[in-house]
Amino acid sequence: MHDEWSEAVDARTQAADRLLEAARFGKPCPPIRDLISTGADAYAVQAINTRRALDAGRRLVGRKVGITNPLVQQHFGIDQPDYGMLFADMSYLDGLPVPVEGFLQPRAEAEVALVMGADLVGGPFTAAEVLRAVEFALPAIEIADSRVADWDITLADTIADNASAGAFVLGNTPVPLAGLDLRSSRMTMTRRGEEVSAGTGAACLGHPVNAAVWLAGALGRTDRPLRAGDVVLTGALGPVVPVEPGDEFEVSIDGLGSVRAAFPR
Repeated sequence: MHDEWSEAVDARTQAADRLLEAARFGKPCPPIRDLISTGADAYAVQAINTRRALDAGRRLVGRKVGITNPLVQQHFGIDQPDYGMLFADMSYLDGLPVPVEGFLQPRAEAEVALVMGADLVGGPFTAAEVLRAVEFALPAIEIADSRVADWDITLADTIADNASAGAFVLGNTPVPLAGLDLRSSRMTMTRRGEEVSAGTGAACLGHPVNAAVWLAGALGRTDRPLRAGDVVLTGALGPVVPVEPGDEFEVSIDGLGSVRAAFPR
């Protein structure tokens, strides 16, 4: 039994090393599903690299929720989303340059970001408790990225790879949730002025707050629950779009305004 446990720990460390080296050297790696296969093992791999990041001085500022679209969940054979960590050095400013060479295989997606005004420790939580804990919402562009070559991912691959998180850009005009109808809010995303993605808040688990309720419950009894000031990227509102040098994306969401991400050549 002890040998099996040691082998499992060793496989997790090998998987974490493979993903970290891909990020460090800017060269996508083979999938890690030859080493691990379960969600629990994948989150353990994510935790290894989270601890390494924190030990290296990076600062945790929030979480991303992934796989919030029912069709994508069907593809992965699951009935719930996943999550990854957001660090301060992954945040870029609205409309200012985002260095595209810092990514391996970037893709842009439009999201609603929720910023917490209170801690959410314990749980499970009701929607009312999460709504009270959210201070404001912002439009956001997530730059998803995969350290796994050709985005050849299973659920275990993406969870271990920090839920394929890359970077994010937040809008600068905070909007309180009171009176906002995020379920029916329409989103449009343009690239160099041409529409490339559209959707509504309902595409994100039926409502972006539903994603935050799930996340708060998933994290509430862990070492890293949601804290006041944390950013929550709730999930894509429409199709995800590959990013090329020279692209400029603008996302507009009803009630939240707009945000831009520019990728110079």
